Amino acid sequence: MRIDFSRIAVKIGSNVLTRRDGTLDITRMSALVDQIAELYKAGMEIILISSGAVASGRSEVHPNRKLDSVDQRQLFSAVGQAKLINRYYELFREHGIPVGQVLTMKESFATRRHYLNQKNCMTVMLENGVIPIVNENDTVSVSELMFTDNDELSGLIASMMDAQALVILSNINGIYNGSPADPTSRVIREIGQGEDLSSYIQTTKSGFGRGGMLTKTSIARKVADEGITVIIANGKRDNILVDIIGNEKLKTRNDEPEYTRFIPSPEPVSSVKKWIAHSEGFAKGELHINDCATKVLTSDKAVSILPIGIVSVQGEFEKDDIVRIIDFEGNPIGVGKANCNSAQAREAMGKHGKKPIVHYDYLYLE
Repeated sequence: MRIDFSRIAVKIGSNVLTRRDGTLDITRMSALVDQIAELYKAGMEIILISSGAVASGRSEVHPNRKLDSVDQRQLFSAVGQAKLINRYYELFREHGIPVGQVLTMKESFATRRHYLNQKNCMTVMLENGVIPIVNENDTVSVSELMFTDNDELSGLIASMMDAQALVILSNINGIYNGSPADPTSRVIREIGQGEDLSSYIQTTKSGFGRGGMLTKTSIARKVADEGITVIIANGKRDNILVDIIGNEKLKTRNDEPEYTRFIPSPEPVSSVKKWIAHSEGFAKGELHINDCATKVLTSDKAVSILPIGIVSVQGEFEKDDIVRIIDFEGNPIGVGKANCNSAQAREAMGKHGKKPIVHYDYLYLE
């Protein structure tokens, strides 16, 4: 098989890997592993982001008292993660393919040092023919520090690892132009940059996961804006991964297979800007800028944020922390890496001839 992508990230959702009763669907897992193995043996590097640990543990453990949501997640994921990774290990071993487990948390992406450490870990694995299997470490994560769901995590991983494509496998065929339950609704095959989908996206969440199609669409847009092809498809459909790669290779929009493709931006994005783009949740403060600075920043010019354009500095932050950029109307328009601490920024704001508070190379505008 000839392939055009050399490295992809594949996210498998909880509803793909579990049956209605919450037990692990070993038959489906095996079929997906067979497809990943076929792509691997054709020369493709694959990073697997897999849900299913909590759902897997739920079917194994029966608590002797009522647990709150955090206790349940920690208990079920501790048991379920061991079960899940063991299944993957055995299934991939049948193909002679080594796998490695990578458990991460949202805060592990908060600093550039931790971010690069994770990237190095998975790079070494890929260089040695090992497929990383990534999941959130739910056993120690707490609510306020958790990813929205593994869709958010998969976007971070695809961006961090410079993947050419992110394939998000759910339990429906893609994004519909109406309710998926409506027989007249059709899958939207391609979605361009800036295309309005607000009238199509439903906010209901999946049965065993934390997110829904709204989250998937938001993540897909951000990742596609970084130049990565994003595909949302039905993971329960036979041979879906191999069919997708074959269809993308031919660059056709045939009747089969059916999925939604987000068209990637042709503009390359640097590794640092990719990290910053996904770091809004880690922002320690805010830079409020005036009308003039807003107009310049939102133009086509490559400009930094200078003290003269700053009217207010909110919060406390250190040099190299992530800060939000707020326009003159109070709207968030981006994030950036601070070139100084908050006290120095307050001292310099409104003044001419000072160094940038956020340099263009470390600025990401939404």
